[in-house]
Amino acid sequence: MIRGTFANIRLRNQLAPGTEGGVTRDFSVAGAPVTTVYEASEHYLAAKTPLVVLAGKEYGSGSSRDWAAKGTALLGVKVAIAESYERIHRSNLIGMGVLPLQFPEGQTAESLGLTGGETFEVTGIEELNDGTTPKTVKVVATGAGESITFDAVVRIDTPGEADYYRHGGIMQYVLRSLLAS
Repeated sequence: MIRGTFANIRLRNQLAPGTEGGVTRDFSVAGAPVTTVYEASEHYLAAKTPLVVLAGKEYGSGSSRDWAAKGTALLGVKVAIAESYERIHRSNLIGMGVLPLQFPEGQTAESLGLTGGETFEVTGIEELNDGTTPKTVKVVATGAGESITFDAVVRIDTPGEADYYRHGGIMQYVLRSLLAS
């Protein structure tokens, strides 16, 4: 199932123009060749490099629900930044420990000048550890010698979701709750 994550033939990964389905560029290999999403993720996991997904509108629509979020997490994705989310997929991402962020109103990856080849740093989500959920976090994308900075909207919409994310996902939350009782 992990190999099938991001493999829909209607997907157009802008890192690999002219391709369809589950392919991407692997920046962990010299020359950043086009390969399968699964193979690239294996290299990033081995290097302990967390991944970020940049997405358009209604990210997660048409997905097979819980497996779409499970596969995403198992591929090593830690953050998704989208124009908007399909409601259940956003919630499932949190349940799998993936942080759903949204571009600022009216902005997209393209309008911000993001290519997907950047290194991302997200700061401000640590407020969750103090019991509050920040409305926005600072995202710094660095690539080709320059940085792009923007405030992304945090899409953790309920206190329960904040608890799940704070614990690394719903399974970890339930296990910790059981161990504490």
